[in-house]
Amino acid sequence: MDNEVIMGRNPVMEALKSGRSVNKVMVTEQIQGSTFQKINQLAREAGTIVQKVPRSKLDQMELGNHQGVVAYVASYTYASLDDLFDRANERGEDPFFILLDELEDPHNLGSILRSADATGVHGVIIPKRRSVGLTATVAKTAAGAIEHIPVVRVTNMSNTIDELKERNVWIVGTEAEADQDYRQLDGSLPIGIVIGNEGKGMSRLVRKKCDWTVGLPMVGQVSSLNASVACGLLLYEVYRKRHPLGDQ
Repeated sequence: MDNEVIMGRNPVMEALKSGRSVNKVMVTEQIQGSTFQKINQLAREAGTIVQKVPRSKLDQMELGNHQGVVAYVASYTYASLDDLFDRANERGEDPFFILLDELEDPHNLGSILRSADATGVHGVIIPKRRSVGLTATVAKTAAGAIEHIPVVRVTNMSNTIDELKERNVWIVGTEAEADQDYRQLDGSLPIGIVIGNEGKGMSRLVRKKCDWTVGLPMVGQVSSLNASVACGLLLYEVYRKRHPLGDQ
């Protein structure tokens, strides 16, 4: 992360649980009772300190809605493609990845990480350029999921898709004029779901590399859903196919 600061109760507590290096936690004097005890306990287990400060100190940091809790943490370590495949292998599952093609909104990335954690995604792939990275806002929106979902940054998304296909991962794009309704998606396959830019959708080259595309039916007056909402629906469709109700 750029500023090595995360904020919010859940993001900070998940960082303390994850084993990530946390240099210091600051909480406002208004944080008391069970919430403070929980943060204090997690901090002790993580070998770091908790400092009580006036709320104005955190407000002056201009981080947004910090919920009275801020932590200084080590920079986020990006994963590799091999890490994602290893994660799938360790779980005995076919790969389930998300590829974000030049997503720009940190709130969308944070929401997608949260949905990815909930649905068993093995990792998220983003480009190094023309894309939002892992920032404090992403961590806040992800509500702690950033500590559990590995993120890979790649130089060239098109080349990465080629590599994934060579490793038997099917690449499924998302667009309005799609080949298939998303409810027909075979989520049992080794799969990488591509979510395009909020305004432009998938780039031409990435679209060309997709094995097929899926779309979400729209019966209202607007033509598309928010990127993170569309992604969440697709992730749960894959989850639904991989975990049929009768198998629960």
